[in-house]
Amino acid sequence: MNQVDFTFPMAEAKKIVQDLFEPKPWVYWADFLFFDLLGWTAFVLAVRSPDFSSRQILLLIAGALALYRAVIFVHELTHLRKGTFQIFHGAWNLLCGFPLMVPSMLYMGVHIDHHKQKLYGTKDDHEYFDFALEKPFRIVTFLASMLVAPLLFLVRFLMATPLSYIIQPLRKPLWEMASSLAVGGGFKRPLPDDHEKRIWWAQEFLTFAYAGIGMALMISGILPWKVLVLWYATAVFILFTNGIRTLAAHCYQNPPAHEMTFAEQFLDSIDIPGNPLVTPLWAPVGLRYHATHHLFPGMPYHSLGEAHRRLMENLPAGNPYPKATRPSLYAAITQLWERASSHR
Repeated sequence: MNQVDFTFPMAEAKKIVQDLFEPKPWVYWADFLFFDLLGWTAFVLAVRSPDFSSRQILLLIAGALALYRAVIFVHELTHLRKGTFQIFHGAWNLLCGFPLMVPSMLYMGVHIDHHKQKLYGTKDDHEYFDFALEKPFRIVTFLASMLVAPLLFLVRFLMATPLSYIIQPLRKPLWEMASSLAVGGGFKRPLPDDHEKRIWWAQEFLTFAYAGIGMALMISGILPWKVLVLWYATAVFILFTNGIRTLAAHCYQNPPAHEMTFAEQFLDSIDIPGNPLVTPLWAPVGLRYHATHHLFPGMPYHSLGEAHRRLMENLPAGNPYPKATRPSLYAAITQLWERASSHR
């Protein structure tokens, strides 16, 4: 990647958005609870609908979109000030993280490295892969992996977790290689401290309990087996949609050995304001403003749209901020595919 030489007016940008950093708890609660309840209600109705009917399919899609928005709140949990929103954090896990087999421990404590300047875009950034420098087939395999990821989550929590309680030597590799959400693969998570270990054990056990109780209810005939089928379809939908969003979040053209400057990191990130009704479906909870989020990681999601508007209108002419904006998801994905194709 070529060196980018410009000075970003960061001090001026901070002044423009300085009143937008306070999270509003009522917004978090109302948004999350509404879409979580909507998602699970639609899921239950889909289970009770005739198989493969248009009603079932529409309910499943609506439920998956709602639960996708609910689950993405884990990204906010990572960036909220430590010690705040603790009840919200617990509610998120109980109502969303545990039943979808993605407890917050898989993301929190891991994602923050993606925002460290010395790590971003390098081999130590486990949420970054240089897709633009690889063959397009790598993009395809990344999305295809989302089709089997829910099965891996089930195996990890329903089978590997109780097995590791019996065979203690499995605990270490289970933490290092199967307790984090990574893009590039091969990430080895550092061993937890005492506090992390207690959280890990609690969240891991409760996720196992959710899965175990669900399987027991299906084996006993209390719940139909199509609950598992529709759960799997919902999880695939969420992961696949988020996979597409992930591909549109950055340019992914940094060689792993290169430490990027602040300017390069900003221009490697992407904002897609798009249609206010459609874009939040695939990039919910503020993630369509991903470049702005990388400028201000501590800004709550409900302020990012206003921040983007102010910065576009009030930063001086010729500033680099607009260069990180793309007109659409299609434009961002097409650009990534073309760059990958040029590196065959």
